[in-house]
Amino acid sequence: MNIIAVMSDKGAYFKDEALSELHQQLEHEGFRLAYPTDRQDLLKLIENNARLCGVIFDWDTYNMELCSQISDLNDRLPVYAFANNNSTLDVTMNDLRLNVRFFEYRLGSAGDIAVKIRQSTDDYIDAILPPLNKALYKYVQEEKYTFCTPGHMGGTAFNLSPVGSLFYDFFGENTMRSDISISVGELGSLLDHTGPHREAEEYIAHTFNAERSYIVTNGTSTANKIVGMYASPAGATILIDRNCHKSLTHLMMMSNVVPIYFRPTRNAYGILGGIPKEEFTRESIEERVKKTPNATWPVHAVITNSTYDGLFYNTNYIKKTLDVKSIHFDSAWVPYTNFSPIYDGHAGMSGDRVEGKVIYETQSTHKLLAAFSQSSMIHVKGAINEETFNEAFMMHTSTSPYYGIVASTEMAAAMMRGKTGKRLINGSIERAIHFRKEIRRLRSESDGWFFDVWQPDNIDDVACWPLNPRNAWHGFNNIDDDHMFLDPIKVTILTPGMSPDGTLEEKGIPASIVSKYLDENGIIVEKTGPYNMLFLFSIGIDKTKAMSLLRALTDFKRIFDRNVFVKHVLPSLYESAPEFYKDMRIQELAQGIHNLTRQHNLPDLMYRAFEVLPEMVITPHDAFQEEVRGNIEMVDLNDLVGKVSANMILPYPPGVPVILPGERITKESMPVLNFLQMLCDIGEHYPGFETDIHGVIRDEETRRYRVVVLKPGTDQPGDKPSDTVKKDPEVKKEPTKVKAKAAGK
Repeated sequence: MNIIAVMSDKGAYFKDEALSELHQQLEHEGFRLAYPTDRQDLLKLIENNARLCGVIFDWDTYNMELCSQISDLNDRLPVYAFANNNSTLDVTMNDLRLNVRFFEYRLGSAGDIAVKIRQSTDDYIDAILPPLNKALYKYVQEEKYTFCTPGHMGGTAFNLSPVGSLFYDFFGENTMRSDISISVGELGSLLDHTGPHREAEEYIAHTFNAERSYIVTNGTSTANKIVGMYASPAGATILIDRNCHKSLTHLMMMSNVVPIYFRPTRNAYGILGGIPKEEFTRESIEERVKKTPNATWPVHAVITNSTYDGLFYNTNYIKKTLDVKSIHFDSAWVPYTNFSPIYDGHAGMSGDRVEGKVIYETQSTHKLLAAFSQSSMIHVKGAINEETFNEAFMMHTSTSPYYGIVASTEMAAAMMRGKTGKRLINGSIERAIHFRKEIRRLRSESDGWFFDVWQPDNIDDVACWPLNPRNAWHGFNNIDDDHMFLDPIKVTILTPGMSPDGTLEEKGIPASIVSKYLDENGIIVEKTGPYNMLFLFSIGIDKTKAMSLLRALTDFKRIFDRNVFVKHVLPSLYESAPEFYKDMRIQELAQGIHNLTRQHNLPDLMYRAFEVLPEMVITPHDAFQEEVRGNIEMVDLNDLVGKVSANMILPYPPGVPVILPGERITKESMPVLNFLQMLCDIGEHYPGFETDIHGVIRDEETRRYRVVVLKPGTDQPGDKPSDTVKKDPEVKKEPTKVKAKAAGK
């Protein structure tokens, strides 16, 4: 960070010569000087160059208006005004609040001014650095000798090995030196929340509008488990989103609680919808508690917000309506909601504290802010026992946290501070909306088909756009007014073949083919559905990347319309099965997969598969305990009806379980099984299009798909140390048979 922009009044010798002297002195101090041609050039330079650390301009030519414009882009950037003809003594008190320093043009004073600019620059860097990063940088610069972990000792060990030296060169010296032990006292402790670690968490809490924040170094999967472990004591009843992430199912496998599932919606595209308003009411919960064996009034609720595909709730309604002690918003995909007014009222940390309730929000800092993978945060509003919460925290946190992850989490917060952060988010939103409009424009101009965008017809307003029952674009059958809203930066591109209402057309282009083409051309899709692809327009997506995606989509249309051979369009796919694809053209491939989708009637499966809530025979915790004991067996996927699943089953993406541990598969569950079978059939018929399905194992000899279920009898109550969900009273157990089987195990 050493670039200073200079806006001078050309043509006046006494000014030019003084600035020439200053130029030489600043270069001696290690600065690089840039000379914009005019005001707009300067502002663009500041906007597009984060390494700029100061601006020098002529006070006789420019004024406070320019200072204000600079401040709107970066309110901490040092500004230096040089004056001669006009006095600086008439500057108002309000003007002086801006970050501007005044000097006079005078020959021979450049050395002193350069020193002052160096000091101001150092102060600027010190002011923008958050506390933990500041302490970590200082520690690395001191180059201390360590006799503690980690064993590479600041990278020294890597340089003693030929292959290790390659590793060292790749990651760099500072990465090695900053990988340090928790024994380094001056940095405090992440586990005890002391020193710079504590300061970092306070800094993050202030940035994200929370009362308390925690840094988590193993992703939001871990953050979710920490919150759940504290908020849900064993034997308690919790309300949980049926479309929850698998980490929350893992929580229930670890902590013995009674789940009552909210029934959400899905549309024909497979896009996860929201939970209807009615599900949150006291009357609805009372009815569900009565119908759930061993359930008591819930103490805790878990809700996904936003969904993978970018649907937010009106969280004010949920906070007000849900009658529970604590509410956890799993907001892994939206760590940016506090930095634009369009998300007000849609986030867990929106608004003030809710009396009598604790609000938690978990956010994956790494997903859509600038942080290292695995970085996550827990935000809290409301009174908690911090000592007890920290015990839950330490259950899931390493005693040797990676400081790079911790520092990157804090840095992500620092980047979002002030006007700079708001500008980053606003830029992200604007680019996403512009991209959406370009897709629609190209669609209107295209001959034949083109891609579409999943969005309302009118997106002129910069907002989270509402879903309502009067519009058909979203494809959801059960939508409430003022309840669900679409995030502009989650861009879902639709491929031909299916209408929003679930009608399958005669011809279609499955999104998996387009996704593979984009991958071949250096563009990675976040999530691929049957006829939709999700793209995340985070702060790291610039115009160049957006235009590259647009170009790739238009190139695919051109290639598809020419009906090019698969081996030329998708060479990696061809190489995986050359005999199968050697004479196949791209349209034949698309239509073949589309016909399989039509054969399985995908829209009907999507609508019906998630209307039925799981019949829980035992808790996920007890199901896993039986699996650990070995009371399990393998059965064919087609033979699941009547069996109790020992594990969760979920296709990736989005990592949402479709079958839960402890769930009995009934005839009403058949659409779920048919959906899984469809995914398996596509992979069976078309090599390279296999779906990664957690919990489904392919037998290579028989080529059949198998799953793990509980042995008959192990789903009976009374023979386990924990038994919180029991079968209906009329179903009697046969203890002799159960014991005999257990003995013969």
